[in-house]
Amino acid sequence: MKDSVKQRLVAQSLVEGFDACRVCRPTDAPQVPDRLAAFLDKGYHGQMAWLADRANWRGDPSALWPEARSVIVLAESYTPAEDPLVTLDDPELATISVYARNKDYHDVVKKRLKRLARWLIAEAGGDVKVFVDTAPVAEKPLGQAAGLGWQGKHTNLVSRELGSWFFIGSIFSTLEIETDSPEIDHCGSCQACLDICPTDAFPAPYQLDARRCISYLTIEHKGPVEEELRSKMGNRIYGCDDCLAVCPWNKFAIEAHEMRYHAREDLKKPKLAELASLDDVDFRKLFSGSPIKRIGRNRLVRNVLYAIGNSREADLSQVAQVLCDDADATVADAARWAVLRLQNAANGLE
Repeated sequence: MKDSVKQRLVAQSLVEGFDACRVCRPTDAPQVPDRLAAFLDKGYHGQMAWLADRANWRGDPSALWPEARSVIVLAESYTPAEDPLVTLDDPELATISVYARNKDYHDVVKKRLKRLARWLIAEAGGDVKVFVDTAPVAEKPLGQAAGLGWQGKHTNLVSRELGSWFFIGSIFSTLEIETDSPEIDHCGSCQACLDICPTDAFPAPYQLDARRCISYLTIEHKGPVEEELRSKMGNRIYGCDDCLAVCPWNKFAIEAHEMRYHAREDLKKPKLAELASLDDVDFRKLFSGSPIKRIGRNRLVRNVLYAIGNSREADLSQVAQVLCDDADATVADAARWAVLRLQNAANGLE
């Protein structure tokens, strides 16, 4: 008996480098519009205006492409080989989120999606559209509807097989492909992800106030960060992995097989002093092909200066002092804050 399209699709997804493949209907996440509306009404999206601007599409996947009959949701592991939080204890070093320590996953995942989509068309026909997380697609709710995992209390998708460390991509197809059963919540009474958050970004389980999330603050937030939050950011200069790293389901996670997700040596334990000295040319050279490149030199150096201010390392004061008159007003503000904070620490006022 010939294998079904679904069986062949799953097998081919593994050939292409994905670690899991599940299918649902575009209408299988009916809770999304109300939850998204509540999130936006509370202002939890902060400066991410694109969430509100495209709420109609993000809230209703069937509106994004009405002809679609199936959503193929795929996962690719980027589990690190080492403890991603080890640099948090060294004040002279910067901590970069695991996913950003090498190549931009958007490029890697999208190429895999396109190859798999072309295979599907050749194998079974139909039309397709591929999406990574730059499109207005409710990937995590669709992932849960397809059985890929469930949205944990930190709002990220968790898998019993892959833990927390995986990228999500989706292929919308006009084919009616056999669907999978939705995944149920397996968080139980655990709230390790909520307890570890340095900025108390979770008003309640399963709710995230992005305005307090370090990932949002270091990547999406433009301009100066509120002083009350700067001191809680530690040495995290791009993203934050705390809530992912403590999830007990990670004991089942598989190490990333894609070498382009393995951390570059120079980004495992980068020194704050070296990052603070980057000009625009050096920044673009260092982060070529990296997701960090999109935030630009000024925002990265702003984050580095907040980390310097939190370091309590008097030797770094001179590094910050050099930037107090930086051409970018936000960088200059961060530098002055760092110098003052280090002075206060040296005088026992912190």
